[in-house]
Amino acid sequence: MNEAFSEVDGGDLDVLIIADHASAHVPDDVDLGIDPALLDNHIAVDIGVAQVSRLLAHQLGCKAILGGVSRLVIDLNREDDAPGLLPVMSDGHAIPGNRHADLAGRMIRFHHPYHHHVGRLLDGMGSPFILSVHSFTPRLASDPEQLRPWDIGILYNEDDRAARIAIPLLEEAGLKVGDQLPYSGKMLNATMNRHAEGNGIPYLGVEMRQDLVGDAAGQKRFADILGPIVVECRDRLA
Repeated sequence: MNEAFSEVDGGDLDVLIIADHASAHVPDDVDLGIDPALLDNHIAVDIGVAQVSRLLAHQLGCKAILGGVSRLVIDLNREDDAPGLLPVMSDGHAIPGNRHADLAGRMIRFHHPYHHHVGRLLDGMGSPFILSVHSFTPRLASDPEQLRPWDIGILYNEDDRAARIAIPLLEEAGLKVGDQLPYSGKMLNATMNRHAEGNGIPYLGVEMRQDLVGDAAGQKRFADILGPIVVECRDRLA
């Protein structure tokens, strides 16, 4: 297994599930200088994403690529020159080990292999469709008054084709949907800008609320809802 990513091989359907922040892993030789308990927190990992992505890969019969390290080690959903690649603060928590870390070394070790493999998987598909999976916390410690009532958010930059198909279907499934909420794909869309929008590949970017996918029942619920919608988006945009 490559330390930069893990791959789920559920089959050969031309759908690739991409989960940038699926792991809380910190390699033994990386010292972030934080309480290890924070690795269970949303600042370190998108809670529920790895499990939902695995369920979907097997349900749909497709592949998934899961980021192999915590976003506190390197943020895989950032451009190569973005300031947030090595966070020194996250939701009020200092990450002192990153202040003098070797950014170039971590890029070569984690960021580049991850994105190169995403590119290789897409190159091997005839008519690919991408599902980008993230999750968000219902409340930020640094801004507890900010309400985030959505069950799922849909993110995109310029290409909203799949979003327009998926949003009414998700609402019909009983979910409260945020269109470009709680984040905007105009700002936080680096992986999809690079691999999807940059290559004309249709994609659906979702952000699930973490407290709704924190256990097996919630993970299965979201996978069961998302699976048919992904297929519908893919079929209509193929």
